[in-house]
Amino acid sequence: MPTRAKILSSRTVFHGPVFDVRHDRVLEPGGIRVERDVVVHNGSVVVLPVLDDGHIILVRQYRHSVGGYLWELVAGRMEPRESPLPGAKRELLEETGYTARRWQKILDVYPTPGFVSERMVAFVARGLRAGAAQPEDDERIIVRAFSPRELDRSIRSGKLRDAKSIAGILYYLRFCVRKR
Repeated sequence: MPTRAKILSSRTVFHGPVFDVRHDRVLEPGGIRVERDVVVHNGSVVVLPVLDDGHIILVRQYRHSVGGYLWELVAGRMEPRESPLPGAKRELLEETGYTARRWQKILDVYPTPGFVSERMVAFVARGLRAGAAQPEDDERIIVRAFSPRELDRSIRSGKLRDAKSIAGILYYLRFCVRKR
């Protein structure tokens, strides 16, 4: 049985600065003919910056799509042909001003595989050195460090609502932090 769909036809129905939308007619591996709309995205990087004292840096910014402010891990889309690690380093500097001496890849996931092609790669950044943030013109970002205990409570209570941040923080706390 084939493992990939056979594309019968494909056309871009929307082209934007952040993503495209493609309409495909396909024959899926199970033999089913379907039409699928796909949001085509270059991919994103996520950074979980850890200070020497164990606190984790989050950023707060307005998200129009949800109509409010969210606390999130540092994140952003990769530029065309940009690899994940250089993208993560760029985003950390832009949003927080920090640079890191040590990087560890922790996740490589598809956050919304039902209709979005976006691949999201998450890194832990350690050995941080503070500097001046370089946000994009449309970014108004607040930077704050949280203890792991604060983040755990925020996740449990539903105050932290950004999925990539929840996944990254829980993975980090479960698999990367040595139990004391």
